Amino acid sequence: MDFAHIDDLKEWLGKDLPPSEYFTVSQDIIQAFADATGDQQWVHTDVARARKESPFGTTIAHGFLTLSLLSRLLLDQVHFPHLRMGVNYGLNKIRFTGVVPAGSRVRLHTHVLQIEDMPNAGIKVTFACRMEREHEEKPALVGEFIVLFYQ
Repeated sequence: MDFAHIDDLKEWLGKDLPPSEYFTVSQDIIQAFADATGDQQWVHTDVARARKESPFGTTIAHGFLTLSLLSRLLLDQVHFPHLRMGVNYGLNKIRFTGVVPAGSRVRLHTHVLQIEDMPNAGIKVTFACRMEREHEEKPALVGEFIVLFYQ
């Protein structure tokens, strides 16, 4: 959803934004995350072993990979064509409530909880987030994501 100005987001305070597009969490993405972070645990990277030994029957995404997708998926929901910058400010109450098997499609559901004016033409927005896995009732992640936007 495009917003001409960051203050236009204030109209969504207390409301749900339209969900993001679905994003496929492929084994290649999981492996790239493992390589970047050094977390090479077999449940993420060893497809053959995970097929045999994992209770999920396949590899799964790292919880922190799922968490890092908040930024990417939020861009599907909130887009400011003239944004000077956006800065991740923090997280509250993050819980990894379900696994994301390789090949899963996830999308973000977001509720605008709080908006505060900030110095230097900025706002601080707290989003309540729920990461949905396609065809699953239980979310993969829930929590609050706080972002600073500057126009």
